[in-house]
Amino acid sequence: MTSVLDLAPVVPVVVLHDAADAVPLARALVAGGLPAIEVTLRTPAALDAIRAIAAEVPGAVVGAGTVVSAAGVGDAVAAGARFLVSPGWTDSLLGAMTASGVPFLPGVATASEVVALLERGVGEMKFFPAEASGGTAFLKSLAGPLPGARFCPTGGISLASAPDYLALPNVGCVGGTWMLPADALAARDWGRVESLAREAAALR
Repeated sequence: MTSVLDLAPVVPVVVLHDAADAVPLARALVAGGLPAIEVTLRTPAALDAIRAIAAEVPGAVVGAGTVVSAAGVGDAVAAGARFLVSPGWTDSLLGAMTASGVPFLPGVATASEVVALLERGVGEMKFFPAEASGGTAFLKSLAGPLPGARFCPTGGISLASAPDYLALPNVGCVGGTWMLPADALAARDWGRVESLAREAAALR
């Protein structure tokens, strides 16, 4: 599979409370040009949502986010997740993600965490929480001393700030939720989601 960082400029970070919404939501995102979809393991509906998207939306590359345990890794991959994203990492979690056989983005927020991953042969990471951890200025400062690291910044990023991140040489894509406004999800307004996805996909 192409690197998760290169599938699209924006990865929607999806929190689903009703698995029945998964397929129409994913279809709207894919139609708008955002095929990589991170479904967070924060709700009881998450695994069923991943399973449904994997089975019924062929254009989607569905992944699991908020992966924080080896059990979560196994459950997500069994449900059909094609990539994994964690908010942080430990040696045991990293081992489970590596053994899973699917691409993964372990979360980092400090230079030491980046160096530790590079030591372990991992060069693609999630920078989280991006805005709270120094934003574009932090990532810019890492590009010189740590050119082997590439990032998907997530956390507090908006349509307005995303281009500043995407302009950085060590950023492959950004994660965000702005194309998934709560009122549109509540109304199941998939047309609006598709329109916002198309706007996000045009950022690069």
